[in-house]
Amino acid sequence: MNIQDVLTREELDEIGRRDNLRAAWVVISNFAIFAAIFAMMAIWPNPLTILLGIVLLGGRQLGFAVLVHECGHGTFFDSKKLNEVLGDWLGAAVNFEDMRRYARGHLAHHRLAGTHEDPDLPNYQDYPISRERLRRKLWRDISGQTGIKQTRALFKALRTFNQQPQQRRYALARGLVVHGLMFGTFVFFDAAWLYLVWWVAFLTSFRVVTRLRQVAEHAHVPDLFDLDPRLNTRTIEAPWYDRLIFCPLGVNYHLEHHMMASVPIYNLPKMHRMLRAKGVYDGVNFPGSYAQMLRDVTVPA
Repeated sequence: MNIQDVLTREELDEIGRRDNLRAAWVVISNFAIFAAIFAMMAIWPNPLTILLGIVLLGGRQLGFAVLVHECGHGTFFDSKKLNEVLGDWLGAAVNFEDMRRYARGHLAHHRLAGTHEDPDLPNYQDYPISRERLRRKLWRDISGQTGIKQTRALFKALRTFNQQPQQRRYALARGLVVHGLMFGTFVFFDAAWLYLVWWVAFLTSFRVVTRLRQVAEHAHVPDLFDLDPRLNTRTIEAPWYDRLIFCPLGVNYHLEHHMMASVPIYNLPKMHRMLRAKGVYDGVNFPGSYAQMLRDVTVPA
């Protein structure tokens, strides 16, 4: 399906328009929630608030990864330079990511989605799986086993900083600067222990929400190997609590993103409504929550 045959020129211009103020609001909102979570734990330090903070931080860390995704596409701000600089410093650096390396691999996913060459297939090709198998995967995530395994390369790169390629050194240096500022802020407020909480979340809840995002987007769709995004990709009409924890910043509108990757993430809900009104989604199933999606992609043991 060609989206340009469905939407008018005016509608395409409307959903494709980049808005620096809206993009800035998305960034500020993610940082504000991030800061509020730490403030909650600092003001009321007890096991319940710390546990809640770890759960919520995973979603915000995914939010920073979403900013990397958007800026990596070059669609977030109305400026190539803003996408590069702010994507590097306000998105990638927080999670020690390399935006350019990520973008290269991700664009291959877009180009090859719906084919057997899709590089992201290992993340979702096996679904549906048994609920017991999913529980084992999620236990490895929440217990830190997945996080430790996946961050070994990061710690190795930090240990061998001078031996890394220049682009990787720059990405690591940005991460060290941002983490130095984060730790310094916690020390200033006499709450240095919060920095450890960031790492606990990074190694646990962040891995859970990352896995669930991958599953939500492409697992057990009508036809993973059909080029029509309506068949190989999923959007979830997530309630507010799912958006807070599992799919921040509108990343749940993944079908729309695959239909037209040049649309900024803050315009995807409008695109979704437009296509629904035109009957493009007739017969397409949109789970109403992540819980419903998980029931759809799993089977009893």
